[in-house]
Parts: sequence; C-alpha cells; structure tokens
Amino acid sequence: MIAELNDSIVDLLGPAGPLMVVAGLAFLMIVATVPMMLASKSDPMDKLRKTGQQKMDAETRAILRDKRRNEKLNKYAQFLEPQNEKELSDIRMKLLQAGYRSKDAVQIYYFAQFALGLGLLGVGVAYFLLFKNSGDATMQQKLMYILGPGAAGYMAPKYWVNKRMEKRKEEIQQGFPDALDMMLVCVEAGQSMDQAIVRISKELHASFPSLADEFAIISHEMKAGKDKGQVLNDMGERCGVQDVSSFVTVLNQAQTFGTSISDALRVYAGEMRDKRVMRAEEAANKLPTKMTLTTMMLTVPPLLIILVGPSAVGITEMGNIGK
Repeated sequence: MIAELNDSIVDLLGPAGPLMVVAGLAFLMIVATVPMMLASKSDPMDKLRKTGQQKMDAETRAILRDKRRNEKLNKYAQFLEPQNEKELSDIRMKLLQAGYRSKDAVQIYYFAQFALGLGLLGVGVAYFLLFKNSGDATMQQKLMYILGPGAAGYMAPKYWVNKRMEKRKEEIQQGFPDALDMMLVCVEAGQSMDQAIVRISKELHASFPSLADEFAIISHEMKAGKDKGQVLNDMGERCGVQDVSSFVTVLNQAQTFGTSISDALRVYAGEMRDKRVMRAEEAANKLPTKMTLTTMMLTVPPLLIILVGPSAVGITEMGNIGK
C-alpha cells in the first residue's frame, strides 16, 4: 500500500514528489507546535518576581504619598506641634497609650484642637449675633455664648484622648491575666517566648484587641532584630499599666539571671489572677456606698409621703372645720 501511495505521488508530482510531501508535513507540524509552545504556562519564579515587584511598587507609592502628606503638614509644624521637647514627648506618649500610633498623630491632635476651637467659636459668634444679640445682654452671657463653644471645641480632643486612654488601660488590665495564663501554657508546651507571643496576639484579638495589638507589635519588633529587653520596656511604656511594667521587669530579670521563664510566669500569673479577684471584690464593696445616696433620694421621699401625708391631710381638714 505504501508502494502504491509512493507511485501515485511520483506520478502526480514527479520524482521529487515524496520529498515534497515529507517537507510539507514537517512544515505543518512546526506551524501547529509553535503556538502551543508559546501558550505554555509561565515559570512560577517569573510570577513570583512579578508579584514582588508589584508589591514593592505599591509600597513605594504609599511611602511617597505619605511623604507628600507629611510635607504638607510639616509646613505648619510650628503651629501644629509644641516647641517644648518634653511636652512633645508627653503628648506623643499619651497618644500611644490611647492607641494612636501614626507618626502624624501629634500634628493631627493639635490641628483638631485648633480647628474645633476656631470653628465652634465662629458658631458661637454667629448664634449670639443672630438670636441673642439684645441690648440687655450681660458680659457673662456674651462670654458664655461666644467663648463657651470655642473652649468646648478646644478641650474636646483632649477629653476624647483621655477617655480612650483610660478605656484602653482598663481593657489591657482586664485581659492581662488571661494573656499570662495562655503564655504559661504555650511555654510549658515547648514553644519559645517569641512563638508564645505570636500565638497570644492571634488568640486574644477577638476579646481584648488592644492587648493583642501590643503583643503583635512586640512580635514584629523582635522579628526585625530589636533587642528583646528594649522591646518589652517599650511595651510597658505604651500600655501605661503597672501590671504590664512589673511583668516586663520579671521577664528581664529572668533573662538576665538565667532563671526559668515558666516558673516566673507561673508565679506572676497566679498573682495577676489574685489581683483581678481583689479588684472585683473592691468594686463589689464600693457598690453599697455608691447606692446609699441614690437609695435615700428614691426611698425616703415616698416613705415620708406615705407616713406624713395622711396626718397632714387630717390636720388640714380639722383646720377647715374649725373655721
């Protein structure tokens, strides 16, 4: 059959017919194979390099954007920042303890005071001129309607930061005994301190997010190569809670003297649980004292009405009869 096919090709195309057919089939195979080779999957390493480059470009754009924003704020830095270094350090630490970690937090804080103070001062002036501008208005009323809103706007950011700082300290204080118990379990299970801190930051995020954020910060700082003692000291300053500062001192002493961290954690965790119970008992013992005045205000007047009311009505009726 092959011989007959060869004879047919020779009769059709001449003596070079079989060679031409083979060359044509080879050309068709090349034409069909090249697109398939071009459409093959890309190298995973090329994809990783491309993704890494895109991530670096995005981070670069973010840094440049933050830099431009900082340049705009730095133009007014002398108005938006205290010139005293101690005051600047104090307000920065207060904002850190309130949970504001942005490098522009101080400038934004003073800008909020400036903007709210002037804005509400303008609102007070407009309100007084439109509704209260009467000839018999006293100086005290003018100051109250004009300067009052401005002073309230100027003090509002400070009040907000203080309330947020106290709430955050209370949350950290409430969740710290649980964090120590979890850290003790992780260390006794064979994990290192760094692994225990990472695990705690993940587990506590649902119940105590502020404390979990602090543990996440120190885990990132230790991964970056910062000294562990300095990292823990910074955490104690950011939290502003005495229990955390004492815990940092215990860990630093255990690391310095080479004692067992699990033993130190076990003793300190027991103390923290006892302190939490004592704080709960103290709050419970304060409750009757706080309720005394309210109880007297809500109980004594109705009781006097019930006891003295009929007698007062009877005396009034007897007086009317005598008349």
